[in-house]
Amino acid sequence: MKALIGAGIIILLTLLITPWLQKNLPSAWNPFTPLNVTDAPGWITRYKLKRLQNDPEACMAALRRAQEGGYIRFSRVRPVGGNCPLADPVRVQGFGDVRLSASFLASCSLALSTTMFITAAKPLAAAQLGSPLARIDHVGSYACRNIYHRATGRLSEHATAEALDVAGFRLQDGRQITVQKTWGQQRPEALWLRQVFQQSCAWYGNSLGPDYNRAHASHFHLGMRGFGVCR
Repeated sequence: MKALIGAGIIILLTLLITPWLQKNLPSAWNPFTPLNVTDAPGWITRYKLKRLQNDPEACMAALRRAQEGGYIRFSRVRPVGGNCPLADPVRVQGFGDVRLSASFLASCSLALSTTMFITAAKPLAAAQLGSPLARIDHVGSYACRNIYHRATGRLSEHATAEALDVAGFRLQDGRQITVQKTWGQQRPEALWLRQVFQQSCAWYGNSLGPDYNRAHASHFHLGMRGFGVCR
């Protein structure tokens, strides 16, 4: 009997407190509110991102809100057929005032995670390097191939447009920070680059960099598979 009373009290308290939590908790700590691209990293934000991977309509709604807020520029494009089909891809053209070396195809979830990654990385550049972030240099997203371009084996994340390979960054003062040349150095740009890579781990399922293997010596592989793999 006491156990039933205790369970009833817990249920009652939950029903009473849930509306308050929905209204008063910050978005990054509130599992009941839609994802915002300015949400701080944390397990609730990561949970929301994972949930959107399985909810295309909610993901697209979050991406549209981000575009309305000026955080991303994108357009929806026709489905891609063939051996590596894409049901509802988007073409990303930039992130606010941060340009791209080229537009790229992405799944909704990759576009959303990358928006959050760049939104978090921008203030670090101005604060630590004295110049705002101006451009992202990448070497591609969508490619219908197996991992490491092998003839056999499982498909790469790139085959589903769920990974972006970032080769470097450019600042407004003209400085170019490449993963290949800067990673192993000790100057401020290298410290910033390593911090940016560590930050990426909060937004993607897997972040692979130069310390992972030779194949990633020249770029960051930022993909959606997994849950917080950071190497």
